[in-house]
Amino acid sequence: MDRIFIRGGNRLCGTVHISGAKNAALPILFSSLLAAGASRYRRVPRLRDIDSTLGLLATLGVAVERRGAEVGLDASGLNRWEAPYDLVRKMRASVLVLGPLLARMGRARVSLPGGCAIGARPIDLHLKGMEALGAEIRLEHGYVTARAGRLRGAEFTFDRVTVTGTENVLMAAVLAEGRTVLRNAAREPEVAALAEVLNRMGARIDGAGSSEITVEGVAELHPVEAEIIPDRIETGTFLAAAAVTGGRVEIRDCEPRHLGAVLDKLRRAGAEITVGERAITVSGPERLKSVDIQTQPYPGFPTDMQAQFMALMSVAEGVSVISETIFENRFIHVSELSRMGADIVISGDTATVRGVRRLSGAPVMASDLRASACLVLAGLVAENTTEIHRVYHLDRGYEALEAKFAALGAEIRRVG
Repeated sequence: MDRIFIRGGNRLCGTVHISGAKNAALPILFSSLLAAGASRYRRVPRLRDIDSTLGLLATLGVAVERRGAEVGLDASGLNRWEAPYDLVRKMRASVLVLGPLLARMGRARVSLPGGCAIGARPIDLHLKGMEALGAEIRLEHGYVTARAGRLRGAEFTFDRVTVTGTENVLMAAVLAEGRTVLRNAAREPEVAALAEVLNRMGARIDGAGSSEITVEGVAELHPVEAEIIPDRIETGTFLAAAAVTGGRVEIRDCEPRHLGAVLDKLRRAGAEITVGERAITVSGPERLKSVDIQTQPYPGFPTDMQAQFMALMSVAEGVSVISETIFENRFIHVSELSRMGADIVISGDTATVRGVRRLSGAPVMASDLRASACLVLAGLVAENTTEIHRVYHLDRGYEALEAKFAALGAEIRRVG
């Protein structure tokens, strides 16, 4: 099993280019199921979750072609409506096949995704939304079975904000008869990006990016050419890395508008930040200052940046209080940071972090994608060498992470 070794202490300097966003690419690739014909997508990152998605689409009868960062998908031959457990267990986002299959084929059978290291993340709101559109839902033998004639537009309010739930119900609604209104919808940029692609396919969606989305159903959609938006979490991770190492890094091909809360916290922590149209330059201070963090749905501080910021606060001056309001069990990385000398106390969904002058390199184990990034950042500033195990998590969400960090001056290498 691969491990990553990092010898800390180097200031990161230089330029890094941001890849396409995994969390935008996944629903957009699944949306290809809604139209017969060949669609093409640019700036698709090379990640394990993308590979799993393409494998699942191929199993359903979609013709898949990949050349570098470009992916071609032709759903003319869509001939299956079941997403089996062996494929869904690799990636929770596989449940996003439910809405498109139900809308186009009138039926779908999808394995329940189960739990994960950062909480159960149930799909109950996905199913309630499909039922509101007229689908008959059954849960049996670990699978969701959904059937419908043509779906019917409806008004539906999500009990809580859910990004994948909003995306799934939105993809079902675009081919439903009549008007659908989704309230308390997720406002994340990835939801708006999906809606933009669907509109280019012939859908009639208004309000994406706000908490109320209106959909006028259409009879059919057509293929599309689209480009995946920049990954705001990868951008945030490199911003944090430059700030914590006291370096100076220009981050290009990003979307600063999607990072308001992260940029605000970095500035409060003492980082100097200059924002351009598609670039951000960050300079870190000699030592960061502690700031408090509370994760919130977009446009609040993203839960996917909580672990990385905890690494920063571990060596910041002062005391930081970090509150996690989105997922339970998302402090698993605390025990590993503590092995490196961090001073962190957990009480419920709150972590109190007392900054220390130095972290010490140690063998640590990653528990999930963002925890992996947290440990990389900690390793960049730790004395001596940090050895990170179970780094396959990183390959789910960061494209060429070690190469990008090495190009900025980090001593980092992967060992198989």
